[in-house]
Amino acid sequence: MSDPSILSHAARVLATFSSELPADAALRRYLANSRRLGPRERRSISAAVFAYFRWIRWLDPKAPTQQQVEEALLMSERFARDPRSVKAEALKALAVPSWLGEEMELPVEFARQLQCEPVLWLRARPGTAARLAAELGDCAATALAPDALRYGGNKDLFLTPQFHSGAFEIQDLASQLVGVLAAPAPGQTWWDACAGEGGKTLHLADLLQNRGVVWATDRSFRKLEVLKRRAARAKLFNCRTTLWNSEGEQARPGQGQPARLPFKTKFDGVLVDAPCSGVGTWRRNPHARWTTSQQDVRELPAIQASLLRRAAEAVKPGGMLLYAVCTLTRSETTAVSSSFGADHPEFEPEARLVPGTPLAEAAGSQGAAIFLWPQVLDANGMFVAAWRRKKT
Repeated sequence: MSDPSILSHAARVLATFSSELPADAALRRYLANSRRLGPRERRSISAAVFAYFRWIRWLDPKAPTQQQVEEALLMSERFARDPRSVKAEALKALAVPSWLGEEMELPVEFARQLQCEPVLWLRARPGTAARLAAELGDCAATALAPDALRYGGNKDLFLTPQFHSGAFEIQDLASQLVGVLAAPAPGQTWWDACAGEGGKTLHLADLLQNRGVVWATDRSFRKLEVLKRRAARAKLFNCRTTLWNSEGEQARPGQGQPARLPFKTKFDGVLVDAPCSGVGTWRRNPHARWTTSQQDVRELPAIQASLLRRAAEAVKPGGMLLYAVCTLTRSETTAVSSSFGADHPEFEPEARLVPGTPLAEAAGSQGAAIFLWPQVLDANGMFVAAWRRKKT
């Protein structure tokens, strides 16, 4: 039987979420205001809340919330012991919203992966993964990314001396593979156009070995301030930030011209980590399955395509342009990249994504693009397309 206090805490969290306050934000707020809770209790409450949203369509909506949470935890335990205890047809029908099948293939392995607890991936500083793994313990490496470690321990990593010294970042494997594909060379100048709190920005800066510059732009001042703090902890001094309303690129009737690019310079590489529906993160954020709509998926490609076109103007001859989205829907992935490729003959597919290359074989290459599937990586799902601007 589940701990009644954990069920009670989870029910209180679920009573606070709304369209304005999604479950992950409601959970963070609740835990921030519950200072007496220890690390183990916090992990258990988080697991209970997320289990509820993973198994919500198997639960009796008329039952008390605590009872539903307990049933969800029992289902999680049974599923962890035997993933085939839930029939494939039920997974494909109940684990995701019905509209998703119109936007992407739904192999049962994908649906099954969504019902698993997410894996925690770390990114060590370049060349230090083996030492970090020995210091932290409970780490496993992967051949796909040299600095990536899968962490399976129970430590509060934010309290470790390694975290405070900047020895690692918590970053999903799929996001790390974007940096691996970019492979910036020391001395180059890059632009991360939708930087957010800077996970990919810091990876690019690290790969530049503190030589060269990564410019990071975002519409959120708060997120850029977080990025600056993270860069300072990692002792990365080659990051620069400036505000830019990237989602304001697309001119709408009565709203004037699209926003100007924030730079006059040309870059060796530009990363467009565009706003998207986030389908690839649904294992880690199961509440989003039930708040993301097909209308979102239909509206976002116009913003994504406009942003990609504008950012392409800043790529120098011979430079790289990357388009990354943590989603797998056709509208936001191949439709956007294929349209861009057809409209921009001055760009050619990046050679490292051609079928037959190691990363393409590990993922699933489609011309200038790859799908990073959750069931293959045991990580988030992501789509990445990459091109080079022709030199002549």
